[in-house]
Amino acid sequence: MEHHRFSKRSLDLLALAHPDLERVAALALKYSKYDFGITCSLRTVEEQKQLVADGKSQTMNSKHLPNENGVSEAIDFAVYVGGALVWEHRYYRPVIQAFIYAAIELGIPLRFGGLFETWIDSPHVELKV
Repeated sequence: MEHHRFSKRSLDLLALAHPDLERVAALALKYSKYDFGITCSLRTVEEQKQLVADGKSQTMNSKHLPNENGVSEAIDFAVYVGGALVWEHRYYRPVIQAFIYAAIELGIPLRFGGLFETWIDSPHVELKV
């Protein structure tokens, strides 16, 4: 199996996330059959307000906003197949499964946006705290 590596951009975004998310994402990348990159971690209140206004988020109580330590408790990712960005859910499911395996192995409880009841947000992963 091909081993994927995070780009500098993904690593920079992960550095703004809770260390547990960094650990899970790194292990998930190792387990994933598809390459993926991190597209979002920490957001400002202004960015979150705009996403809600644009209908791209449903809450101002986002885990992307800084916690008491100033880091994000959520990340978003994008999947690449053959080097091309893809958005079909069928590619996200195996990556989410890799996150689940990594989270179980590391003992880090997560929530997945693809399982939200009112909003399907497949590329979203957050700490369950």
